[in-house]
Amino acid sequence: MFRKILVVCVGNICRSPTAELLLRSALAPTPISVTSAGLAARVGEAMEPSARAVLESHGHNAEAFKARQLTADIVNDSDLILVMEKQHVNQVLKIAAHARGKVFLLGKWQSEREIQDPYRQGKAAFIHAHALIEDAVSSWAQRLRR
Repeated sequence: MFRKILVVCVGNICRSPTAELLLRSALAPTPISVTSAGLAARVGEAMEPSARAVLESHGHNAEAFKARQLTADIVNDSDLILVMEKQHVNQVLKIAAHARGKVFLLGKWQSEREIQDPYRQGKAAFIHAHALIEDAVSSWAQRLRR
């Protein structure tokens, strides 16, 4: 049973916090904790405004979120690590090589679908990324709740 799930993207201000909040909500009230971090995090920053607006338009509150940098300690403390792009798997393994076997694409159950970064793109890119994240989170939640 997974107790601690970590979601990773690059800046930890768009995709991973969206997935963190959606997955946490989907898994409630289980004892599974969900957090996120970035490979090149914008440490201490709130969610990117467009990502936050899309998330909040779906009824989720991202007000308290603050970005954090991925570290070996965070990897070590996680039972399952979900990343947005295939290249992120290797970047996580550079930080903690022993994490192999617990790092997967968030879009694993959607034919290993990658979720591209909407940062600095228009609102449509954030809406699209949110939809892909929501779909992937739903698939993971179904499997994790068993």
